[in-house]
Amino acid sequence: MGYAKIVVPPGGERIRVDNGKLVVPDTPYVCFIEGDGIGVDITPAMRRVLDAAVEKAYRGQRRLIWVEIYAGEKAYDLYREYLPEETFEALRDFLVGIKGPLTTPVGGGFRSLNVTLRQVLDLYACVRPVRWVPGAPSPLRHPEQVDMVIFRENTEDVYAGIEWPAQSREARRLIEYMNDHLGVRVATDAAIGVKPVTEQGSKRLVRKAIQYALERKRRSVTLMHKGNIMKYTEGAFREWGYEVAAQEFGDVTVTEAEVWEKYNGEVPAGKILIKDRIADNMFQQILTRTAEYDVIATLNLNGDYISDAAAGLIGGLGMAPGANIGDVIALFEATHGTAPKYAGQDKVNPSSLILSGKMLLEYLGWDEAAELVWRGLAGAVRQKRVTYDLHRQMEGATLLKTSEFAEAIVENMDTE
Repeated sequence: MGYAKIVVPPGGERIRVDNGKLVVPDTPYVCFIEGDGIGVDITPAMRRVLDAAVEKAYRGQRRLIWVEIYAGEKAYDLYREYLPEETFEALRDFLVGIKGPLTTPVGGGFRSLNVTLRQVLDLYACVRPVRWVPGAPSPLRHPEQVDMVIFRENTEDVYAGIEWPAQSREARRLIEYMNDHLGVRVATDAAIGVKPVTEQGSKRLVRKAIQYALERKRRSVTLMHKGNIMKYTEGAFREWGYEVAAQEFGDVTVTEAEVWEKYNGEVPAGKILIKDRIADNMFQQILTRTAEYDVIATLNLNGDYISDAAAGLIGGLGMAPGANIGDVIALFEATHGTAPKYAGQDKVNPSSLILSGKMLLEYLGWDEAAELVWRGLAGAVRQKRVTYDLHRQMEGATLLKTSEFAEAIVENMDTE
């Protein structure tokens, strides 16, 4: 583990894998990428909250050992490149990390730094819990019903980036082939994109969603798709999802059809309901039938849209955490942008990254510390001690800086 720029502090141990399961020591190394823009404000706040939660939960018996790794503008200053190879090496070595928001440079050679991290490390599941913090502003009458976890496929679909501009040589050749050999008619001046969806990619995403539902005792998994129109991509995702449920989890899952045919409309105790919904219908369903949705598994573009829409129900992206998870490696992240005009002002809401840190603790199996993060955040919001984005929407609130909000969260960890 010799690195050119990364400094590994003493006193930690690497997280290991045994039979596909994490083996987490009491002092695990955890990577962090500060992030661009407001990363300089929210990342220290996140670390403060997580360190305090671990200290309070385990009374010094456990501790996170932070290893700073680099991507984005800070990486360019050090390496003259935005995503150095040793960043990938460190994540492979240490397995778990968390990052602030990153800006993809114009002309930087990357479609997206975030997408590149996911694809190179095969972090195929973008996991986005959406749960209302009591007291946070929401457009819903009953925001307490919002408690869903979205599993978005991360490596395929239109986000694979397979496209060519109109009038390009590649687009003309593909259009010519389709028109001459595949029985379709495409205008010769069209821009062209390709939407790959594989059985392997679909099944491993749905498998991870069902495994999560089992581990976290959730009620249902909904396959969100547009299979009524895109029958061989989105429709195939739906079919492959049902196959995984039946073949690998048949003893603990039940479909909607089976519920009505065999169980008089009642889900049997101990079973997870597997159902599917058309994508456009899902957007109104999470508004009108919010409580019916628990875990949602979907393809890349659908997942991008529905996770942001769901975040709007709980106060916006500033309150929504996220993670990119593969078979073993996990990279947790803020789900919002870099907001460079606020960088260094100690002003913005760090809740997205802090809640992503809560997910990180859960991934390590440190649920007691994770619960303290939630308790502290909920307590600060309940007291209306919040940053400017929430302050302007809450009557009688006290305006706090980013760092002050982190301290308010720590203070409230001791409250019920």
